[in-house]
Amino acid sequence: MCMKGLILTHMGRREEGIDLVKKGVRLDLTSHICWHVFGLIQKGEKNYEEALKSYTQALRFDKDNLNILRDAAHLQTQLRLYENLVETRWTLLRLRPNLRQNWVALSVAHYLNGNHAEARKVLEHYEKTLKNVPDKDVEHSETLLYYVRLLEESGDLEEALRVLDTNSKARAIVDKTAVFEARARLLTELKSDEAKDAWTHLLERNPECYDYYRGYLNYLGLSLDGNSQETLDRLEQFIEQFPRATAPKRLALSVSTGDKFAELVEPYLVRGLERGIPSLFADLKSLYKDASKKDAIEKIVNDLKEKYSDDPTTYLWTLYFLAQHHSYLGRHQQAMELINQAIDHTPTLPDLYLFKGRVLKRAGDDYGAASAVNEARLLDGQDRFLNTKTGKYLLRAGMVEEASSIFGLFTKKDAASPGADLEDMQSLLYLTEEALAHEQNGKPNLALKKWTAIKKVFDEIEDDQYDFHGYNLRKFTINIYTKMLEWEDQLRSHPAYIKAAVSASRIYVSVHDDPSIVQSLSKVAPLTDAEKKAKKKAKKAAAATKPADDKKAPQSSNEDKGLEPPAAKDDDPDGLKLLGASDPLEQAHKLLHPLVSLGTERVDVWLAVYDVEIRRKKLLQAVSALLRAQKLHPGHPELHLRIVDLKARVTIWSILLASKFPQAPPPPVGPAFTEALGKLEPGNIDAATFNSQFLQKHSSDGECVLAAAKALKVLDAPLDEIENAVFGLVKEPVILGIQTAKSALKLLADIKSSKEGEFRTALDTKFELSTVFKPSNEKQELKKSVLAKPEAAEKVEATP
Repeated sequence: MCMKGLILTHMGRREEGIDLVKKGVRLDLTSHICWHVFGLIQKGEKNYEEALKSYTQALRFDKDNLNILRDAAHLQTQLRLYENLVETRWTLLRLRPNLRQNWVALSVAHYLNGNHAEARKVLEHYEKTLKNVPDKDVEHSETLLYYVRLLEESGDLEEALRVLDTNSKARAIVDKTAVFEARARLLTELKSDEAKDAWTHLLERNPECYDYYRGYLNYLGLSLDGNSQETLDRLEQFIEQFPRATAPKRLALSVSTGDKFAELVEPYLVRGLERGIPSLFADLKSLYKDASKKDAIEKIVNDLKEKYSDDPTTYLWTLYFLAQHHSYLGRHQQAMELINQAIDHTPTLPDLYLFKGRVLKRAGDDYGAASAVNEARLLDGQDRFLNTKTGKYLLRAGMVEEASSIFGLFTKKDAASPGADLEDMQSLLYLTEEALAHEQNGKPNLALKKWTAIKKVFDEIEDDQYDFHGYNLRKFTINIYTKMLEWEDQLRSHPAYIKAAVSASRIYVSVHDDPSIVQSLSKVAPLTDAEKKAKKKAKKAAAATKPADDKKAPQSSNEDKGLEPPAAKDDDPDGLKLLGASDPLEQAHKLLHPLVSLGTERVDVWLAVYDVEIRRKKLLQAVSALLRAQKLHPGHPELHLRIVDLKARVTIWSILLASKFPQAPPPPVGPAFTEALGKLEPGNIDAATFNSQFLQKHSSDGECVLAAAKALKVLDAPLDEIENAVFGLVKEPVILGIQTAKSALKLLADIKSSKEGEFRTALDTKFELSTVFKPSNEKQELKKSVLAKPEAAEKVEATP
């Protein structure tokens, strides 16, 4: 019965098959076949814990079944149960000692369990069993490199070097680059004089590898982080030795200072400008941390601008570099003048329009930025990169439908929509930008939908590693396999996941604080023509892919549909069910939990954790999150806001002891909470005074001034007091950025201030190139002009 269920599952009749398997298991609880099949089904559903339980039951009744043991080992690796994995791999080796894969698999299991000595011992026993290994055997080569790595990590460096040299001379190790790198590393750790020649040999093979220069200098006791004259001398020797290499010249710029820096950077700039390298500024902007280097570069490039006035190509790239320079430093007017000069000089170069878009974006003109990038796209309509950039900038301008039509030029024509195809392709850039666009347009439901889609991408990446547990051991690619497992353990620290988790948690927190958000979005609004068209197309595509019922299902198909469940039908296209979850705080907690486990070094993560945990009444977790944030960035403005929030809540707890929520923390939580609060803010002053002192201390920092204004809202300060704090942002000498200004405008809207229009006008005056602060009717007019065909594109089309 279970086997029939398994066959039906492969035929696409999934529900019927699973019911039969469950019924079969109930009819014979001692059958290893029934439990094995049940485990296969659960594994296909990504329910790895339950699948392992089923395999464990199957092994109780057939403890030496190789297939079940192998599957159980893969599941134990997936779940990181390394102690159990060692036992399973030992059993497999005992049953099949003549299979060399089992020896290596047991060694890897010991290695993953942190027992390097046992891993080494297994490999040494395995080596004794080898006979007549052919020359240049890749599998044996990979095993030997793994053995060298084991010896190195165990601290037996001399033995590692001996094994490496012996087997490389005997041609048993075929990866020569890996041999040279390992040898140089081992000789450096052994402080051998031969290390210098080893690193020099690597540099001769590849003089563009920065790691080789670091390794060479590390052997000499030098570093690239300081401004050592000895380090610079060594790099200058390499510049002479490898005149065509860029790496030593660029590294020399990092360690040189003063006149020497100017002497070195000028030929570097000249070479880049004469060759027309668009990424020259991106290469050098990290040097701008040093103000003297920034000033030196600016002076040299301005002089070169005059020098190359008669050389059209070099003059063009000099203008391009200077525009990037001024834009990076926030001088948007100067950057616009220079990039417009460059466009007048060469109106058919897409790179110029792309950068013009970036300048306008930084200046706060999202519509002008999208229009400029669209001009670049129209100059070369077949360039996928330019189309992608245009779609990205349209999303940043909140033009979701227009961006979708641009993306549709290169996505699958038979997909339900361009967005659906990009989501299938796991395009994190698209998902992130569209989520931000929906937030900007006041549609948190659709934004949450995209943030959740990013979470699903990482879930799939985590699941995908399962196939490699068997594949890598069969192919003996052991070193890259262990690196992959280490990478997977840190998977959720990827910036895209962090952005999605933090943003989604904020939406969930806002819904918890104000459930009316869901109700207001649930009201049916009339669809636009574009939305109606997209909905009709999606419905048609869904009907075309709808599976036939069981009676009409073709029985003669040879296609193996596999054990994985079919893609679930999306019954929440608008994300309203997702937004209206009955437990928003628990959903937010689940998203943030992996980041807490990783101990991430980002302040925004710990602030998001506080926002969730304080509302879940997890007081110690909340104050612990703030302590972590304080350790990373003591003066962070958003941290100040959370401390004020916490102090306000503590005040309420002290007054409303008998209320249901929030309640005063009982022992033993109470004393621990009070102690942690004392570490967070040792002064023990009231929240209003604490906020006032913070504002006085950071009166010229726009972000801090805004945080103080938000804190006044938390403290229920009078409306005029909050308004005065917000208007302080547009006074001298406050340094105000575009994003901070947008947040301030939103704050006035939230408190229903009558001075919102006045503040909007003040911002419009302060940021001359911006359009984000204009009234909605003016923005609608600007949107219409974004995709209009520019003169430059018309000239290109007219050119025969």
